[in-house]
Amino acid sequence: MSELVVRRLLVDLTTPFAVRWNGGDAFRSAFFSALSMSFPVGEQYFIDSVRNGLKALPHEQRETFSKEVAGFVAQEATHRRVHELFNGHLRNQGFDNWIERHAAQRIAKNAGRPVPLHVAATAATEHFTAIFANWTMRHPEAFEGAEPRLQTLWAWHASEESEHRNTAFDIYTAVSGNHLWRKRMFSYITVVFLSDVARQTVLNLWHDKALFKASTWASCWKLLFAKDGMIRGNYGLWRDYKSPSFHPSQHEAELSRQWLLDNTAQFAVVGGTAARAPDAALPLAQAA
Repeated sequence: MSELVVRRLLVDLTTPFAVRWNGGDAFRSAFFSALSMSFPVGEQYFIDSVRNGLKALPHEQRETFSKEVAGFVAQEATHRRVHELFNGHLRNQGFDNWIERHAAQRIAKNAGRPVPLHVAATAATEHFTAIFANWTMRHPEAFEGAEPRLQTLWAWHASEESEHRNTAFDIYTAVSGNHLWRKRMFSYITVVFLSDVARQTVLNLWHDKALFKASTWASCWKLLFAKDGMIRGNYGLWRDYKSPSFHPSQHEAELSRQWLLDNTAQFAVVGGTAARAPDAALPLAQAA
């Protein structure tokens, strides 16, 4: 197990940004805003699930995972706080955060289900965030034209998602390891995650009065469904998760590691093992 490094992002998140903050592109702005709007409630759910998974392990295994889980929790808590700041600007622009309310209701409804299922749901969602994160690192044009501070925010988040991509999966393996339920939960999360983000994106585009513009859907196709688009280009990585022999470490994360090495001026290390920054991580954005 590794000790994750915790970082405080050194960017200004108090200054408002434009509705079409992502290079003036309506779809790219609406889509990534939808993702951000899902993060605070999602990150808290991941924290709770992994913590409960750790508690369900025998004492010896808890000792094995405790430092890594502490780093995971700290990184996710930082992401939650930073995106709360980001989402505050969206709220001031009049965007309705439907996805947050809907996810909170679903989480409350399923709160009594067994701990391994919650950890499986977290591991499945973390797989999505990891493959999407790696895709954005390979495709910096996804944020072309955005302010440098916002490009930094998304690159930092993506890098840390790649960095802790093993944690929830390993906790699930330790607490249950049932491959059938891992596959079933992954199929469920695939439907829920993509449909929720799609609906929030449409709501965002409606608010921006860009829903029925041809340029909006041309951008959608290019971002998501082109040959190496975020969805079409990641199908193989998505499918890998269903293999009984799969482990998240099998997917490369070199670009994320390199970004963390090359951009140390963008964050302050506040926890974990600083000497292992490329493998690790902890909290908060400047301008809270």
